[in-house]
Amino acid sequence: MRLPLDPKIVEETIFDALIAAREKYGDKEILEDQDRKPLTYTGLIRAAFVLGRKIAAMTQTSERVGILLPSSMGTVVTFYGLHAHGRVPVMINFTAGERNIKAALAAAGVKKVLTAKRFIQQAKLEELIEQIEGVAEIVWLDDVRKTIGLQDKLYGLMAGMMPKRFRVPLKPSDPGVVLFTSGSFGAPKGVVLSQWNLVSNCRQVAQHIDLDPDWVMFNPLPTFHCFGLTGGVLLPLLQGLKAFQYPSPLHAKQITELLPEVKASILFATDTFLNQYARVAGPDDFDTLKFVVAGAERVRDETHHLFNTRFHGLKLLEGYGASEAAPVVAVNHPDRNRPGSVGQIMPGMEWKLEPVPGIPDGGRLYLRGPNVMEGYLSPDDPTSIEPLEGGWHDTGDIVDLDEDGYITILGRVKRFAKIGGEMVSLTAVEGLASAVWPEARHAVVAIADARKGEKLVLVTDRKDADVARLAEWARSHGAPELAVPKKIMRVAEVPVLGTGKTDYVAIQQMAELEKAA
Repeated sequence: MRLPLDPKIVEETIFDALIAAREKYGDKEILEDQDRKPLTYTGLIRAAFVLGRKIAAMTQTSERVGILLPSSMGTVVTFYGLHAHGRVPVMINFTAGERNIKAALAAAGVKKVLTAKRFIQQAKLEELIEQIEGVAEIVWLDDVRKTIGLQDKLYGLMAGMMPKRFRVPLKPSDPGVVLFTSGSFGAPKGVVLSQWNLVSNCRQVAQHIDLDPDWVMFNPLPTFHCFGLTGGVLLPLLQGLKAFQYPSPLHAKQITELLPEVKASILFATDTFLNQYARVAGPDDFDTLKFVVAGAERVRDETHHLFNTRFHGLKLLEGYGASEAAPVVAVNHPDRNRPGSVGQIMPGMEWKLEPVPGIPDGGRLYLRGPNVMEGYLSPDDPTSIEPLEGGWHDTGDIVDLDEDGYITILGRVKRFAKIGGEMVSLTAVEGLASAVWPEARHAVVAIADARKGEKLVLVTDRKDADVARLAEWARSHGAPELAVPKKIMRVAEVPVLGTGKTDYVAIQQMAELEKAA
């Protein structure tokens, strides 16, 4: 099936889409961060040309260049600077650990990594930089900026006036960015998104939800996460909204205090962070928000309840995406919000569901569309891309799709256990634990069991969690006994990735180690 994309939308590159946005919305303030020195469209374009030319002098056309920076104006300028001069940004997840980062650099063929001394010092990443230096050259943007002179500024002035004459011409099908999947279920994969993949996803969202150019988008998510890059940077810039960049989603109190100060209209984040913000926010901190968008992980009932009761019914819209789809696949609409679903599928996308043996409801979701990647980086050859068969991306998600195009996530293929011959959704079991202890964080994994094939293990930060309480709730609510974990591991903190998503790799290892002990 397919929902049509507006035929007036034309294919364009990331930089040309920025130039077109300036023409459409005027030379307004469009980008800001905590330093509170906003840039206009022209200011951003000039800065991108000036910095980009400096980076171009030390790199080759089409070279993949690493960006290891938090969400900030500097990151956006660097990203567009690479595009202006025909280089390909590779967004590095600085929370992924030495092994994954080195693997990512090797997989993408990155020879140079752009970063900043202030960030490395504040984030205490000096040791990580030492480890990276063995496989790639570190380029300090602080030092690069010191070399910018009068001639560079005159160049920027001219380029800002006639950007299409100065920028390296690229095609919409050319690479726009290399990102790496979060690795929550294994080693990160290199995702190559084209220029048009990214731009089309912004156009899809804008066709689905009418965005007012007078609004302010507040982005606390890292740009190494596709949600942070497309939703928090490209979407607002290309649709005329000011994009406010904040360097860390962990600063709950600072973020909630900043929201009314910068007159934020839309907040993007994950359930983990939104739950924290809702707990520390004052009654007026969310007053300027039109709605909040949650993605990357399931939104807990408790988070919905917090927003409904504490913030005058502020709409929390759940969405669904994948790095491979640039990333927005579906999102609820402010006027058509169906809590429990992840909203309607984006216009221009095709989908199909394939049945999964042992799982009676829904099917395995496959996607194809203008926002779906060409393929993964080959792990053996950085210059090679492994294309998708027929252009279809296998999401690995089991979903239900109704006649209105609303998607309900039932679980991941990898997130089902086979217990006594029956398929049990680990996501549903987590929902059971959340119903019993809504304020706590839970994760469920399966380990081998000699008697029933697999056994469920609940990892939770609830100190008094016990099997009897879970079994009692399951009985009184008609949940099957198979869905009750027979083992509980109580931890001080449930491991999460830098994006806020549950780190199932680490949790699986914890459960296996506990079993072996």
